Amino acid sequence: MTETADILVIGAGIAGASAAWALSETARVILLERESQPGYHTSGRSAALFTETYGNLVIRRLTSGGRAFFTDPPEEFGEHPLLSRRGTLFVAREDQLGTLESTLAQTPTAAQPVQRLRAAEVLELVPAFRPGYAAAGLYEPAAEDIDVHGLLSGYLRGFRARGGRLATGAELTGLARAGGLWTVETTAGRFAAPVLVNAAGAWCDAVALLAGVPPVGLVPKRRPVFTFDPPDGMETDRWPATIDIDEQFYFKPDAGRLLGSPADETPSAPCDAQPEELDVAIGIDRIETATRMQVRRLVSKWAGLRSFVADKTPVVGFDPQAEGFFWLAGQGGYGMQTSPALGRVTAALIATGDLPADLKARGLQEAMLAPERLR
Repeated sequence: MTETADILVIGAGIAGASAAWALSETARVILLERESQPGYHTSGRSAALFTETYGNLVIRRLTSGGRAFFTDPPEEFGEHPLLSRRGTLFVAREDQLGTLESTLAQTPTAAQPVQRLRAAEVLELVPAFRPGYAAAGLYEPAAEDIDVHGLLSGYLRGFRARGGRLATGAELTGLARAGGLWTVETTAGRFAAPVLVNAAGAWCDAVALLAGVPPVGLVPKRRPVFTFDPPDGMETDRWPATIDIDEQFYFKPDAGRLLGSPADETPSAPCDAQPEELDVAIGIDRIETATRMQVRRLVSKWAGLRSFVADKTPVVGFDPQAEGFFWLAGQGGYGMQTSPALGRVTAALIATGDLPADLKARGLQEAMLAPERLR
């Protein structure tokens, strides 16, 4: 027996969930997930921030286009706010000041202006830095922590309320186009629809190859994260998320502890990513070199895959070489903060072939996202 719908979405991470929620407003949608639960891989391991200064120009436009959603989400997302005030501090040594100045020049208008800080002002915000380490900083006061669980759960709850169907344990075993339909063979049954949305995260190129569609050059990149106790007597709860201007490390408060990372991008095959001991050690060393903190004991550690194409811009749109095959891939480390905009982009392009007007007004163009730009 084949279960049919208007649209099939492969992958129930944040990309697939947001797209399925947006699409299900006007279409019958089935969301397929290979794991036993949604968001098992990268989405469930994210320490997400909403920051309008992070990423390239397209990422920042997508992020800014989602602020209204985050600040006033639909009722199916519950009463608990999706955002909580954090702030982001980008720190530069003397030899990194050129990067800081160019970053500041490219920063769009955020909810509150980004501030250039002197060394003394950096230490006021994060007194753990070693004296003389930080020459300057950029502070984005409007950056906020994202409630990852609340966001993903809200998309899925709203999707189901609109009649959407989530099938878990549905690993792909076959994929073909015939008679105007994509037929998907999975371990949970057979499904078919005229439109297939490829939102499989690190596996997006693998899904494309299974469908006979040329890949876009997606590279999953592993990044470890670890948590540790803050220094004795040092109040860290109100610290901003603190990031090296060249993204050599970051740390941020997390439930009474500190969360740190070397902020690396190590190419990896699509997999259930695990932290490498050397990568964790490098992250610890970079944090200890920059600050007076000593990481004596790790409370926890994990890793996720952040998937990029060559220009580090998401791939969103119908593939010109395969009728009804729609890409939603390559969100990198920005999937949470761009999910409201990319969900709307997906729904609009499938329904009308055009972008939402408000995102076009921000300078977003279909060609910036289209898969053909990579071939």
